[in-house]
Amino acid sequence: MQIPFIVDKTYTGQDFTTNRLSRAEYENCIFKECNFENGLLDGQNFMECTFIDCNFSSTNITNTIFKEVDFMNSKMLGVKFETCNTFLIDFTFTDCNLNFSTFYELTLKKQKFINCSLVQVDFTNTNLNQSIFKNCNLDKAHFERTKLEKVDFSTAYNISLDPEVNTIKKAKFSSSNLKGLLTKHDITVI
Repeated sequence: MQIPFIVDKTYTGQDFTTNRLSRAEYENCIFKECNFENGLLDGQNFMECTFIDCNFSSTNITNTIFKEVDFMNSKMLGVKFETCNTFLIDFTFTDCNLNFSTFYELTLKKQKFINCSLVQVDFTNTNLNQSIFKNCNLDKAHFERTKLEKVDFSTAYNISLDPEVNTIKKAKFSSSNLKGLLTKHDITVI
């Protein structure tokens, strides 16, 4: 069975929590103020789409393809991004709340997080080389065996990571967030 190909369509104010978004390949579509909370987006294909002011909290995205997708001002609590299809994975998050989400073992080189809340997000075994965390809250975000080479943390805050179990060569940190690299030593930085 061939799935439909939907291009250049705008969805505004739709509630997909009980009525599932039709299974299709979406290209250059805009989803504005849509609610997907606890919904099913598994097996979907989004290419060059934009999600603005949407709620994705606890949404099932198993085997979903996100290629050149922008999430803007969206609520995405507890989303398990590692379950999506990793082929051609590419997204950008701007002004999003991603608290309690997981990116376990994903390759997200040059990933952009701009003005995002990433409280207790799991980045274990994730390749984030050359990524940008601009003005992001990383309170209790978990970095373990994470590739962070050339990552820009210069404007991020509440960072705590262990340089001995992560690769951080040439990563950028502001002097105010350097103490987060010493947390495991239980010392006081004044």
